Amino acid sequence: MRFLALLLATLMAGAAVADNRIEGVRIWPAPDHTRLVLDTAGGVKHNIFSLSSPSRLVIDLEDTRLKADFDEVALEGSPIRRIRSAPRNGNDLRVVLDLKSDIKPRSFTLKPNKQYGHRLVVDLIDEGGTRIDRASSPTVTQNSAGKRDIVVVIDAGHGGEDPGAIGPRGTREKDIVLKMAKTLADLVNQQEGYTAKLTRTGDYYIGLRNRTVLARKYNADLFVSVHADAFRTSQPKGASVFALSQRGATSETARWLAQSENRSDLIGGAGGLSLDGRDDTLAGVLLDLSMTASINASLGVGGSILGELGQVADLHKPGVEQAAFVVLKSPDIPSILVEAGFISNPTEEKNLSTDWYRKRLSSAIMEGINDYFRKTPPPGTLLAWQKQNRSGGQASHYRVQRGDTLSAVARENQTTVNELMQFNGMTDDRVMVGQTIRIPSS
Repeated sequence: MRFLALLLATLMAGAAVADNRIEGVRIWPAPDHTRLVLDTAGGVKHNIFSLSSPSRLVIDLEDTRLKADFDEVALEGSPIRRIRSAPRNGNDLRVVLDLKSDIKPRSFTLKPNKQYGHRLVVDLIDEGGTRIDRASSPTVTQNSAGKRDIVVVIDAGHGGEDPGAIGPRGTREKDIVLKMAKTLADLVNQQEGYTAKLTRTGDYYIGLRNRTVLARKYNADLFVSVHADAFRTSQPKGASVFALSQRGATSETARWLAQSENRSDLIGGAGGLSLDGRDDTLAGVLLDLSMTASINASLGVGGSILGELGQVADLHKPGVEQAAFVVLKSPDIPSILVEAGFISNPTEEKNLSTDWYRKRLSSAIMEGINDYFRKTPPPGTLLAWQKQNRSGGQASHYRVQRGDTLSAVARENQTTVNELMQFNGMTDDRVMVGQTIRIPSS
């Protein structure tokens, strides 16, 4: 009798383990990868490997059976031709992706959150070069005056499998901020002397670090990340603007110094300051100065935007807040994060779901950006050229921007490096981001 009971318990335990199942499947195509998500009833052990001629990806799942219908999955825009499956080794399941071309696979599991249960995530990465690799050349934009445009990179938060905050009516942050980012990009592109770039243009996820890498690849003068806030209760409301905190700057400085591959492209790209070949002490000082200047510029443009937002919407706080958000940690690019409102507040959720309110907020953000850059335009831009012509050649002050050199400042202001050095009491021609230089009159 004891033997039968033990046998029965063993069989029941085996059945329980084997009862794990794939209950759903979703695909998120992105410019540089496609994300395949398998919803599972519980945590799953798995193994993946690639095959060639023809290209396939094999996913083996232990003690799992299939309850979803792979034939109903839309594969348009993905590298997947077909998904098929078959039982294996009794209780296991083998899923095979027939592919259009070779890919680089990456997989991991996710625990349940507010929207989804257990998940197995498989990323199919484009072997032909990621979007970041393809964006290796800085953006060069010219206007009718032959001067370059100010480049504003706009980042819609979350995306794909990451919905962000979800409002009482089911409104998803990722959808709201993508629409708002596109509206803001249109307004930026309509403004003379500006060009907008989007980190994402559809419903897919981009890693937080990759968002700032894209901004650097696009040679951004400003990075704006758009989000919608949430709280556990429905009372909080109002828009916010964030810049990087000093604590976040300190940790990022240490990370950059620890990763030698960062040194060649910091600070300011071509024509700017590089940390390559400098000892750790000097590199640390230069990086700290650049980070401090970037934060100060972020606070400046953030304050300008907050002032405009306060005229069209409620503000959650009266001043620019600071936090250690990863997307704000560019040592050489002024970066801000705009919380458009609280999606957890029913009134603001309703407003953020409308085109007119999103355009109202976007217009305020654009006004703030333009107001800031009209006062402190980067050298070589149309706005800098217009400001110089308006001044009639009178003596003025110039604040050093990312990528500046003293020779470039001298050239833009029709003077010489020696004259600038003498006028400012400088002993050498090195300049730092945020430094104010007096420009002699003609």
